[in-house]
Amino acid sequence: MDFLSSNSQLLLEKSMGFLWTKQAALLDNVANAETPNYKTKVVTFEESLRTRLEQAGRGPAPRSRVREALEDSEVTVFEAQDVTRMDDNGVNVNEQLVEAVRNAYQIQYVMQSISSNLSVLRSAIRGQ
Repeated sequence: MDFLSSNSQLLLEKSMGFLWTKQAALLDNVANAETPNYKTKVVTFEESLRTRLEQAGRGPAPRSRVREALEDSEVTVFEAQDVTRMDDNGVNVNEQLVEAVRNAYQIQYVMQSISSNLSVLRSAIRGQ
């Protein structure tokens, strides 16, 4: 397996997709904070990944099935059912903004990891 399609690089790509989707949902939640009957969007990825990895671990040749488990893990967006206001809007703006900042830092970290991996590859190609 080559460097660009390694499991760690695939997991970084999947993580970036999750974080990007989560950031969009958080900002959508903030934008709709005053919309009656709007339900807070929640984005998950860990549960799907955990389930797929556990299934891979129980079957034959678990190491060879890890790649398949990573590829099959999907980001899930659902609406939270907890309602905190009389207009049936479930958005807590302060909570969403704090989570958006936290998520932005996570995006920055994943981007740095991807960049670092590509720098190692670039050095190897150049023979340095």
